Amino acid sequence: MIVNTETLKKNPALGKALVGAWYEIMGVMSASDKAATAAKTAMAVASGTDLTGFESQLASTKMFYTPASAVEFVNSDALLKTMQKVAEFSFDHGLLGDGAPDANYIGVEGPKGVYGDKKNVKLRFDATYMQMAADKKL
Repeated sequence: MIVNTETLKKNPALGKALVGAWYEIMGVMSASDKAATAAKTAMAVASGTDLTGFESQLASTKMFYTPASAVEFVNSDALLKTMQKVAEFSFDHGLLGDGAPDANYIGVEGPKGVYGDKKNVKLRFDATYMQMAADKKL
């Protein structure tokens, strides 16, 4: 989920609500019952595919179905290494815009530092609300 930093600072209840809703649906999606099938089918249709296609996409996507797994990733060295790969792919495919001189043009901040331009941070990873969810304190 992406929320503007200033908006989140002014409305911390929004962060709690979004993270709570995210992990509620992750709980539904990670099950193997009728509710999970119905939820994934609805998402598949909304994204222009069928259940088989949607499940194929999910199989190749790291979903972080639990808040603890997301907190672990955000606090790991892997986060900024992954963001470097994303930035390099984005630059190579012109997704950072015509003014971007290289993949380091945009800064991505995580608990272990910043990948890219520290003066141009556009994306921040903050585990605060995920940690609250993991601790059952939302």
